[in-house]
Amino acid sequence: MKKAKVSFRLNWFPSDESVIHAKRELPYEIKLASTLVLDELCYNWNKSNLEKQVNEAIDFGDYEQFEKVSQMYKPYTFE
Repeated sequence: MKKAKVSFRLNWFPSDESVIHAKRELPYEIKLASTLVLDELCYNWNKSNLEKQVNEAIDFGDYEQFEKVSQMYKPYTFE
């Protein structure tokens, strides 16, 4: 197992007391992994939401709404 580096950053919070809090920074790998997971979740939610809007526009026969939403959906078709 890789030995983890621990780094601390001092934060100064403006207050009447003279207290300094040390905050442990997250490793780069954890920051990257969490960013990638959040990006994937947002992508999947946006895609499913647009699919739902396209299907509703087809069901109601609203051609203008269908054209508008299908243009927004186009980038999600290049997987």
